[in-house]
Amino acid sequence: MTRIDFYTNVADKAGLTANLLTEALQKQRQATLHVESEIAASQISDYLWQNSNTSFLPNVPENHTLAAQTSVVIDWQGTQLLQDDMLINLQEKQPLFFSRFKQLVEIVGLDETEKISARERFKFYRDRGYEIKHMDFAKQA
Repeated sequence: MTRIDFYTNVADKAGLTANLLTEALQKQRQATLHVESEIAASQISDYLWQNSNTSFLPNVPENHTLAAQTSVVIDWQGTQLLQDDMLINLQEKQPLFFSRFKQLVEIVGLDETEKISARERFKFYRDRGYEIKHMDFAKQA
């Protein structure tokens, strides 16, 4: 069964995503980032390539010729899923294909509209028997 981690009240979603990907790559895991659009994919890709002066997180969009050989693939359509290890959802919608992954990470920002849709996703997963680990960044400050 898919392991689900919810990170809520996240002020820096890109920064948390980079940290989670760094940890995943150190463990030789693969990850798919599920974003809202091709524009959002380009923005997060640029951030991951440049997030540090001393390192970078290699990634490609879902339709790139090297997607099958790259550990981090950025997806916005859900039609070319190439691995089933880790899915990081940055959309406000529940990904219909989440259950094929070993781990689903939901990252929820500070916007109230975003929180409402996240609560609906949380309830959906919980009502279907998924065990959910929740980390509230507001309580960690």
